[in-house]
This record gives sequence, structure tokens and C-alpha cells, in this order.
Amino acid sequence: MLRALSIRDYVIVDRLDLEAGGGFIALTGETGAGKSILVDALSLALGGRADAGVVRAGCARAEIGADFDVAKLPRVQEWLADQALDEEGGCLLRRTVDSGGRSRAYVNGRPATAAQLRDLGEQLVDIHGQHDHQLLLRRDHQRALLDAFAGAESVARETAERFSAWRRLADQHAARVRAQSTSARERELVAHELRELESLAFDARQWIDDQAEHRRLAHAQELIDTVSACAELLDESDGAVTSILAQAASRLGDAAELDAELEAVRRDVETAGVHASEAAQSLRRYLQRLEVDPGRLGELDRRLQAVHDCARKHRVEADAIPQLLEERRARLAELGGEESLERLREHEAAAEKAYRETARRLGEARRGAATQLGMEVTRTMQRLAMQGGRLVVALEPLAEPSADGLESVELQVSTHPG
Repeated sequence: MLRALSIRDYVIVDRLDLEAGGGFIALTGETGAGKSILVDALSLALGGRADAGVVRAGCARAEIGADFDVAKLPRVQEWLADQALDEEGGCLLRRTVDSGGRSRAYVNGRPATAAQLRDLGEQLVDIHGQHDHQLLLRRDHQRALLDAFAGAESVARETAERFSAWRRLADQHAARVRAQSTSARERELVAHELRELESLAFDARQWIDDQAEHRRLAHAQELIDTVSACAELLDESDGAVTSILAQAASRLGDAAELDAELEAVRRDVETAGVHASEAAQSLRRYLQRLEVDPGRLGELDRRLQAVHDCARKHRVEADAIPQLLEERRARLAELGGEESLERLREHEAAAEKAYRETARRLGEARRGAATQLGMEVTRTMQRLAMQGGRLVVALEPLAEPSADGLESVELQVSTHPG
């Protein structure tokens, strides 16, 4: 439901804010009052064609905003979520066109393409006019209307899911048949390599951490010697840096009493002493954490060596192992996987049976609803000055099963007896 329409600098409109309540709303006015402009502005917000001519004379850009309540539109909510454009219960569309003809679109404050806006707009508003698009003419929308009327939307979704599962298994079966006659040996080789790669359990982030820890442990004694010597130079030896800086700061303090310009230098030297003392403390804490652990070092040696051996075997860099793993999985799937040919055939047959059973239930629901929908609309047409007119919901068997079921759906109308 449209909740609000906002128009800025569009054609002849300076500023207009329209808020809509629930129920039926009629906008009336004399010819030239601007009724069509409102519809055109809404069409622009829904992804219509944009050009510089819609910008009000003397203005930099035109801007249209349309706010919709989509709480009762689950398909729209799913679409928004799939496109990462969702917002709790709402859908705010915004379209801007500058004086140069450049257009920008936004959905719930996020940038969107004009194609996305059109796709979403078709699900939100159906504009009926002499030359305007009518969603009712689309076969997929006719089918969705019939399924909704039949209360079979969940069965339709299940049919599509089972069709996808069946086709996936059918593709695997076909790939296995091809592989059996051309490269059964390749399948065994790829399966073996895949098991090796999976057993390696390579993790890119862990690989970086393991290398860093290995360097640290391999040079632990060298690090201990270096850090100990530096800590001693900073804060422990007779001529420690902190002691020398403290003496310099004290003497500069005496000198600053004679010349105030030296006070800033004294503070700098005093600060340097504080930093040197803190550095020494940090080095001592580092020494407490650092330890020589031959057992852990050996474990890391074996781990890193296994990764290097694997990378060398497949002639890739170590960080390319995850990509190699996915490639092997994809190739094995193309070859039909590790299941036996007979098992794949059984799975495919079971998936097809499940699909056809669900599609059959969907077809039964559609046939019952098609008759009822045709009768009800036909009765209504007689009260709309279309005596003798009728609507028929035609169901025709498809040549091949599809995700939409086993039959096509078409609304056929005759508005008068002839």
C-alpha cells in the first residue's frame, strides 16, 4: 500500500507531499490540474524512464519519493532481503534526476539500479492506462494470481524446490554416465585429491598465524637475548637510558630556573624518560610470555611442511589451496560425485517422483480454482455493462515439466458475446 508520495521540482510542481490512508482513494481535478503528473512522478519512482525534461525549469534536479507498506507482501519482503535492501515492514523508494539527465535510484536509503527499481515497482504498483504496462498481462503473474486464489502458494513453492532438486540429481546422473564412458579414472583421481585436501583442513587465517608463531618459536632464544639486552640498556644497567635521561632532566630543571626557555626542553627530556621506562616494562612483559617450546615447534614444523608439500604437489601457492579445494569439489560434482551410478539413478527417480506428486497436487488445486475463478469473474462482468462477457482460466499441459508445474496458466477474456 502506498503510504506517502513526495515530489520536489518535478515538471511544474515545486513541492508536494501526499499522505495516503487505508482504503480506496480518488484524486480528482479539472483538466490540467496535475493529476497525470502525480501518476508520472510515481512511475518515475517505480523505475520509469528518466530524462532532463522532467526537471522543473531553473532547478538543479527533480526528486521523487514513494513510501510503501509491504508488511502484507511476503514476496516483496523476500525480494528486498535477497537484494540486501530490506527494512522492517517498509519500502521507501527515491529517484533523483539532475538537469543533465543523470538519474539515481535508492531503496530504503541504499543505492539501487534502475533495473532493480523496475523489478520492485512491478511488484508494488500496477498502473492501468491506455499506454501503460499492465501486470495482469504477464503469464507468470496470471499463474501467481490463480495459485493465490487457490490457496496453493506453498504447494507452488514446494513444487519449484522439488523441481530444482530433481534437475540437480538428473544433471549429476547425466554427468556420471558421460564420465563412465570417458573418464572413470579421472573421477577416482579427483575423489582421492579431494579427500587429501579436506583432511589437510587448511584455513587461510590460521595459516598466517601458524607461520608467525613458527618464526617466533624458531628464533625464541635469539629474541630472548635481544629483548633482555635492550631491557637492560633501557632501565637496568649502570648507564641505563632512563637513568641518563633522569639526570639530564634534573640538570635542565636547574638551568630552566635561570632561563625559562629551557623548560620546554626539560619537559621533552622528562617525557623521553617516561617512554623509555614504559618500553623497558613492555619488554619485560614480553619476556614473561615468550618461552622455548620444542614440542610446539615440532608440531608447527609438521603442519607447515604438510601444507608446503600439498601446495608443491598441486603446483600452487599455499594460500590458493581453498580455491583448489572448491575446484576439485566442483569437478567431482560434474563427474557425478562418489556415489555409485545405480544409487544416483535411484535418487533421481525418487526426486522425480516427489516432484510429480507435488506438481499433481498443485494441478488439482489449480483446476478447481480455475473453474471457480472464471465463474465468479464472469458473474461480476455482467454487472459491469459487459453482458455476455466471460473469463476463462485456461490450463494447458506443458510439453516438459517445469519449476512452475505441469501446466501453463492463461487468463482468456471475452468482453462481449461476439
